[in-house]
Amino acid sequence: MVDIQTELIRLCGKQDPVAQKQLYQMYSKAMYNICLRMLVHKQDAEDVLQDAFIKVFRSIETFRGDSTPGAWIKRIVINKCVDHLNKRGKDWIDVEDINDPVEDEPSGTELNPAAINKAINELPDGCRAVFNLKILEGYDHNEIAEILSISVGTSKSQLSRAKELLRFSLLKTIEL
Repeated sequence: MVDIQTELIRLCGKQDPVAQKQLYQMYSKAMYNICLRMLVHKQDAEDVLQDAFIKVFRSIETFRGDSTPGAWIKRIVINKCVDHLNKRGKDWIDVEDINDPVEDEPSGTELNPAAINKAINELPDGCRAVFNLKILEGYDHNEIAEILSISVGTSKSQLSRAKELLRFSLLKTIEL
């Protein structure tokens, strides 16, 4: 018995527009959310999502079934986001230049999800990319290093810096 995703992939390989539309509808919202988290700006997220699905449909025959179709599409989307960030010029932060003191969060304080999202969106591109890939997408530092073409150490330092910047930003929000 063939599952619906495998059948959609097969039909998309034959350029079936109905299957392409169904595959797009099945995955576009989740993939858009990844783009938005990685890129922040809605227009950039929409453009990259469109480019990613064009690549999906043009290279559908390369899908080997080693992973789920969703994981395969997610990898294409993330790679397109990284390409977009590279064109823009990510700003990697040298962690050794950091001297910002960060206090512990006051106990009993609740944070608004909108404030958290805003703080994440305000991270420098490099920090935000690593943070999203590690914390929100679940990649390990070796995978992140490969995806972003950086060292494992840079991935770890960017995550550390992202967490520090988030703590600082959220503490300022709490104090307001």
